[in-house]
Amino acid sequence: MSIKKILIANRGEIAVRIIETCRQMGIRTVAVYSDTDRYSKAVSMADEAVYLGGVALSDSYLNGDKIIQAAQDCQADAIHPGYGFLSEQADFAKKVDKAGLIFIGAPAQAMRLMGSKSAAKKTMLAAEVPCVPGYQGDDQSPELLAQEADKIGFPVLIKAVSGGGGKGMKIVESAADFDKQLQSAQREARNAFGDDRVILEKYITKPKHIEVQVFADSLGQVVHLFERDCSTQRRYQKIIEEAPAADLDDTVRQAMHQAAVQATRAIEYRGAGTIEFILDDEQFYFMEMNTRLQVEHRVTELITGVDLVAWQIAVAEGQPLPKKQADIQCQGHAIQARVYAEDADNDYLPSTGLIEHLQFSTEEKGLVDSGVRAHDSVSIHYDPMIAKLVAWGEDRSACIQRMQRMLNHSAVFGVTTNLGFLSTIIDSSYFKQHQIYTNSLDNQNLDIQQQIPPAVWAILASQIMPSHASASMWEQVGGWRLQQTRPLILTVNVNGQREQHQVTMNTDGYLVDGQYHYQPTSDDLCHRHRYFVQVIHHNHRYTFQLPNHDVQAVASDANALYAPMPGKIIDIKVSEGAQVAQGDTLLIMEAMKMELAIKAERDAEIKTLAVAVDHQVKADDLLVELMP
Repeated sequence: MSIKKILIANRGEIAVRIIETCRQMGIRTVAVYSDTDRYSKAVSMADEAVYLGGVALSDSYLNGDKIIQAAQDCQADAIHPGYGFLSEQADFAKKVDKAGLIFIGAPAQAMRLMGSKSAAKKTMLAAEVPCVPGYQGDDQSPELLAQEADKIGFPVLIKAVSGGGGKGMKIVESAADFDKQLQSAQREARNAFGDDRVILEKYITKPKHIEVQVFADSLGQVVHLFERDCSTQRRYQKIIEEAPAADLDDTVRQAMHQAAVQATRAIEYRGAGTIEFILDDEQFYFMEMNTRLQVEHRVTELITGVDLVAWQIAVAEGQPLPKKQADIQCQGHAIQARVYAEDADNDYLPSTGLIEHLQFSTEEKGLVDSGVRAHDSVSIHYDPMIAKLVAWGEDRSACIQRMQRMLNHSAVFGVTTNLGFLSTIIDSSYFKQHQIYTNSLDNQNLDIQQQIPPAVWAILASQIMPSHASASMWEQVGGWRLQQTRPLILTVNVNGQREQHQVTMNTDGYLVDGQYHYQPTSDDLCHRHRYFVQVIHHNHRYTFQLPNHDVQAVASDANALYAPMPGKIIDIKVSEGAQVAQGDTLLIMEAMKMELAIKAERDAEIKTLAVAVDHQVKADDLLVELMP
């Protein structure tokens, strides 16, 4: 059947991405939206748009019946689920088929099988695909799980049977911590997937995350499109991906490709999928299969010249795969960086609010996927990813340089982002020498913190001096030429400490603190918006807040703890009158798909608990009062 109209059961950048391919193929598109996304980029680009409901996911993007009815009402031929939401829900796929629509995704039986980590592992073991030693049994009693963990040997990894994205995943270092971590993993899994079952696996201390892109059609053909290295992660979620994997032995590479194809055949698969492996030195193990398109599919597209969304549509129509294995070639190197609204210096705490300014720089051989525009908002209800920057190069070194230029010439104001963090990682020797593992960022094993060099103060002064200067500070001699100026005093907070620097402009450039001369170069960049300046020097980004005299400073309150962002209280660890020590966890919030532990900032007695379990709180709501 030829598909003429597709309803996209998703939002954000993946909805935009699918619309772009459909336009090229002459296929009409239908967007769906919630209250939050009424004026979104995807809605404005689609040929039609259907309102689903309020911001609650059960009213909108997770309401399969509403989505199917919308597809029928607008006479769509097919539904593309994108990734996340309903993309790996077997029951939804079956309902789509039953409604006489084409589901552009994996078969329901394959989703159901691979959606259970325990069933998937049993299937892969039967297919002789290498798997990590562990426990994937049906008995979920805490006592048996603790015994199995002892048999495996610590450290042990607890993983939710359902879902992904790091939810319900915990590393347990010792038997003493097992019960607490098991309860936390089960709670996360129950909240995220409605299923608190877990499996246990041996935890590999220096793991690399290597995944193979596979594709299968309904005629029995299965191919791979090479591999991706997705080891740069925080909170078990990827932030930088590249293809092909660098520093990988060719024998291991070919064995992984073969194992991935073997795994795909074993479940009679159809469509786009990803077989994810954990690499321990030169030994690899099956981790899981994602039965959908991946967020990082763009790097595969850039090294193969293939449009994976177009392939998905062709296979859903019953066509054979557009290329045989021998015709799929790997050319050059590609890197993707995910730009998130989050504070990398504050445990990756998500940032919400209005995007006041948005600027993404593309290179000739790069691309930007984004579902937002300037003046859109980052909502508490959805994932805080703003964009994906993707670069291609003739080799890895050229690709790294191109990605750095893309990052350095990009700026976002209004919300905190990880742009500077991404730039710092990619510029680090760890990344360049392939020494980043999946646990490196969470374990803080990378020494990537840098003191602010004097040159940055000179570059910052170069942005402020014109507004700081007055006519009396300049002399016009043969045109505008600086003769002398009063010093500019910069007072800033650096890592919680107040610093003051004196910068003077002269004919040689800028004199910092009376001893360091620096003349800003073309490689030094600045992004300025209202009260913020971002200085980029040697591929490091420094953000400074300029004085805003309309805003009064508010002193911190050492006797109370407030919600850092909107969320839900899911656990309370203390009671009123309890004595707590600095660093003790007082309560746990769930916000933007993450658990946030609220900890005591000093030794104290709990005076008042202002919230209860299941309370919804707003940013800056009072949570706990301490005795003075």
